[in-house]
This record gives sequence, C-alpha cells and structure tokens, in this order.
Amino acid sequence: MNRDSRVVYSTADGDLRKRRDPGGARRRADGGRVQVRREVAGRRGRPVTTITGVPVDDAGLRELASRLKKRCGVGGSVKDGVIEIQGDHREVALEILRAEGYAPVLAGG
Repeated sequence: MNRDSRVVYSTADGDLRKRRDPGGARRRADGGRVQVRREVAGRRGRPVTTITGVPVDDAGLRELASRLKKRCGVGGSVKDGVIEIQGDHREVALEILRAEGYAPVLAGG
C-alpha cells in the first residue's frame, strides 16, 4: 500500500488516526505485574497514586477505578489505560489489587 493512499479522515467516522480498536483495548501486563506508584510531577506537588498494567478492557478498568475510589474515599480518573487516584493510597490499592487476583508491585522510588 502506498504511504500517501492511506485514509486518515472519513465524513462518517471522523479522524481515523485517533480511532480505537473495535475489539476493545487489550492491555498487556509486564510479566503479569500491575504497577502501583506515587507521582507528584506536573501536579503542583500534590500526590497521586497511579496504577498501570491492569490487563482488562476499558469498562473493567473504569469499574476497578470506581471500587478503588470508593474504598479510599477520594476522587480520580482513568486516562489512557492508567488509573489515577487522588492522594497517596498505595497500600490500599495493593490490598484491593491482591484481593482481585492481580500481582501488584510498588514501582518507582
């Protein structure tokens, strides 16, 4: 296929470069491990617990994030396959993920 003949926009489907996989986003867990880390970069020094590598689709990820937020009593979001929980809740996240059957590890320093 010629590089210049690729369709990138359709009036029916919009921008095809940003289109998601129709089968759902399958995430790969590195070695079967889910990484839990605390980040403050780009958040004005406020800590955020991020969880990556969970091998579920978008709906499952949102459901897991909802359970984590309720257990911690805080807000959060799911962005690009990463669960973000406001505050430093690494221990609670590890406990919940182990109960769900995942192999979570603390990542970072």
